[in-house]
Amino acid sequence: MVDPASPISTWNDGTPSTEAPREPDATASVFANFRQYFMGWGTHSRAGHTVDQFRSGLATPQFNGVVRVRSVSADGADVTAVRGEFANVPWWWWVGADSPEDTADVLRRRGGRELTALPVMALPLDEPAHPGTIPHTAPTGLRVEPVRDDERLAEFVRTYRASMGVEPGLEAEMVRIESRREDNADIIRLAAVLDGRVVGTTVVIAAHGVAGIFLVHVTRAHRRRGVGAALTAAALQVGAETRDALRRAGGQSRGRSVVPTFRLHDDIRVPAVRLPLLNRSRSGRGARAASQARTPAPRAPGGRTAPGR
Repeated sequence: MVDPASPISTWNDGTPSTEAPREPDATASVFANFRQYFMGWGTHSRAGHTVDQFRSGLATPQFNGVVRVRSVSADGADVTAVRGEFANVPWWWWVGADSPEDTADVLRRRGGRELTALPVMALPLDEPAHPGTIPHTAPTGLRVEPVRDDERLAEFVRTYRASMGVEPGLEAEMVRIESRREDNADIIRLAAVLDGRVVGTTVVIAAHGVAGIFLVHVTRAHRRRGVGAALTAAALQVGAETRDALRRAGGQSRGRSVVPTFRLHDDIRVPAVRLPLLNRSRSGRGARAASQARTPAPRAPGGRTAPGR
């Protein structure tokens, strides 16, 4: 976590640019998957001419914000208008490799400060999926299974909500949004279950030619016991099985998968930036949102991405 008072930074060489970067196809797919996860939270998501933004209405910044500046410099994006879009909710502006290189500098000049950085990692899935993904270090009796009903979904959300530091009062609305995501056909939610209770979570989004792994969370009492490793292994298996299903369906030519094999440096980071809120009322709902925005930032959703589909 970076001190909110410190200037934001970026992993590029700092050279100003007036265009969105030309990403390699594989990297573009990874970030498209990343954007889909966040945009899926928006009850008012919008892929606009200048920015892609989403607004869940939840009073927590992980689920409101901007995920990309499109084909113009960030100077061309109306930052004041974006502020207005999020006037009554806390929000973050994610600065990834799919935004112009000058985005971080522009936001810093507008008062932005880096709060956290989410690692985006990628691994090739070259080997066929194998059963038995529970590591030997995991607790005896641990099962990793898909979430299939509303009752389990509620427990699933409760588990990662607590781990992320989101207020309990938002839980019911989080469950509602999860259940109604427009991309639920692309999503597999996996729960780590021990003694009949959910003790860990992860989400796999198979879209844009990759399998994105998000929300790897474990309850505090069960951390450092192999549960996270079991969830990650199961999620990788889901990605590999999805790829194999495509192969069997004919998505293969001359023995080659349609899914590219590639590696990304595991030090790629997507900074989350908070901009100061201007002309904000100090009473009522606005004051509560402003107070939350000044508190230490909650944990960002975990994200790892591997080729999958």
